Amino acid sequence: MMAADVDGILLLDKPFGATSAGAVARAKRLFDARKAGHTGSLDPLADGLLPVCFGEATKFGAHMLDADKTYRGIARLGERTASADLESPVIERRELREMSAADIAAALAQFPRDYLQTPPMHSAIKQGGKPLYEYARAGITRERAPRPIVIHELSLSAWRTPDLHFMVRCSKGAYVRVLAEDIALRLGTIAHLTGLRRLAVAPFSDHAPWTFDALEKMSLTERRAVLLPVDAALGSWPRLDLPAGGVAAIRRGQSVSIPTDVPGTVRIYAAGLGFLGLGEIRDAGRLVPLRLISSLANRA
Repeated sequence: MMAADVDGILLLDKPFGATSAGAVARAKRLFDARKAGHTGSLDPLADGLLPVCFGEATKFGAHMLDADKTYRGIARLGERTASADLESPVIERRELREMSAADIAAALAQFPRDYLQTPPMHSAIKQGGKPLYEYARAGITRERAPRPIVIHELSLSAWRTPDLHFMVRCSKGAYVRVLAEDIALRLGTIAHLTGLRRLAVAPFSDHAPWTFDALEKMSLTERRAVLLPVDAALGSWPRLDLPAGGVAAIRRGQSVSIPTDVPGTVRIYAAGLGFLGLGEIRDAGRLVPLRLISSLANRA
């Protein structure tokens, strides 16, 4: 069967052990889709929510890269690995001092919400044209500039010595592996991540992701019916309903005059056509197209 133009967003439950690229390729085959991509990778040793964009939705996937994410993690205290997770063997062990759940909960409550986090060597960040993990596997350590991240929420789920179960909602760019090590440091010990599940990617906090097992039991029509619309992730921007007279100009990439001068990014809709794309309201009530869909199919 020839691949088709499929548009929408799949909330996929990426299985443990699969790469994000591999999961997208598998989803692409299942949906018989011509074009697909993810919105921020999830490590092979993590599972959980991986939004997959099909067709026109890939144009707006970058906006989800900036989204807050929520994780459930397990940090094993008293043991350290080079990769800060199960990818590499334990290279250091320390005897744990006695600590209670209340001690750990207090430490998490006091953990800085805005801090500079140094990316791990075992990461895909590139230096000199190569990802850092290639240097790490060769035994080479490179300098990494700390990056500002935000911890919106951090709480203890359970303490089962030596495993600290926690929940975190954080900004883009945060490495939960490094967070586990930084938490341990505040507790006077070392740690590595032994489990990680992504529970939510804003704005999809209330949507249950689909497993491959569930999708494979459906017909192709049923699978495509579970896709969210192309504009599902763009609700943080206000909606602008474009008068019919401005549609043709916007579709040609031209600016149009609109009866408002409140600046900012907006979602553009038109009667009978649905979602057209994103635009920006600039000086003197001018709407400038930023990113438009190619098809005029109804996606309202």
